Amino acid sequence: MASPDALPFDLRGLDIFLAVCEAGTMAQAARRLSLTQPAVSQAVADLERRIGVVLFDRSARPLALTAAGGALRQRASALLSEARQIAPLLREAEHARLPLLRAGLVDSLSRALMAPLAGKLDEMAEQASVLSGLTASHAGALLTRQLDLLVGADDLDEIEGLERWPLLSEPYVLLMPADVAPPARPADLVALTQTLPLVRFSARSKTGMEVERHLRRLRLDLPRRLEFDTPYGVTASVAAGAGFAITTPLCVFEAALALDGLACRPLPGPGLVRHLTLIARRQELGRLPREIAAFCRAQLAGVIPALRDLAGPASDGPLHVEGVGPQPG
Repeated sequence: MASPDALPFDLRGLDIFLAVCEAGTMAQAARRLSLTQPAVSQAVADLERRIGVVLFDRSARPLALTAAGGALRQRASALLSEARQIAPLLREAEHARLPLLRAGLVDSLSRALMAPLAGKLDEMAEQASVLSGLTASHAGALLTRQLDLLVGADDLDEIEGLERWPLLSEPYVLLMPADVAPPARPADLVALTQTLPLVRFSARSKTGMEVERHLRRLRLDLPRRLEFDTPYGVTASVAAGAGFAITTPLCVFEAALALDGLACRPLPGPGLVRHLTLIARRQELGRLPREIAAFCRAQLAGVIPALRDLAGPASDGPLHVEGVGPQPG
């Protein structure tokens, strides 16, 4: 008998079984199916072996069904009927819109992607929603099927069963008053905080966690005064003269504020790069994640000049739209 976890039959075996039921003999069923009689006999025997019951009373002429065979015939007819509807339904679905499509978008991409992405999803689904917020909350919603895909600052590489499409990489930079000398070494950040506090991203955000990890790697313990969940909060605080920030060109762009008197400077020491990724549950949406990722890359490529204008030399190098292939995982 087959193991409890194994399927006890395949659709072809059921088709042959039903043909024998209708024809009354294996020879007649073989002629109807354009098979040899030994092939039909073997298929029926395999079916009985895998299920673990006898389906035909072979002593009767024409063949008679056992009680188990009668029960299988009743259910197999319905199962095959359903199976034959799959191909037409799939052909229709290929050209149909999804009933619902829900996306999570990290808030630092709202200005660059919110409206274009909403328009793209509206073309693909009868009902679409785009929710802005922290990547961590969107990740939980994706895993609990409250979202269908997310665009965020975390590739969730510790979680299996996801497909990941890289979108854009950008450097972390210093946003600070233009008339203050930029720090040349990581240790100079400590001296800078004596006169200009660090305005932080909250550790609830992926950006905030990456900055804190980077500072720990550099063994820098900078005083805490202000922190915000959103790029707008950080940028507005710096623009109001509250201090300086470790941020990214997209986060500055997202705030859409006048930056008179401010400048983006390179982060001293080892470079720190933020990666933005589109993530979906693996193989559930067909080619749709690939198409949406390509659309997002095209939109982000359009704002690259504005990001470079904002960040100046600090944006050189790692600011670029990623390639087209998915990351493994």
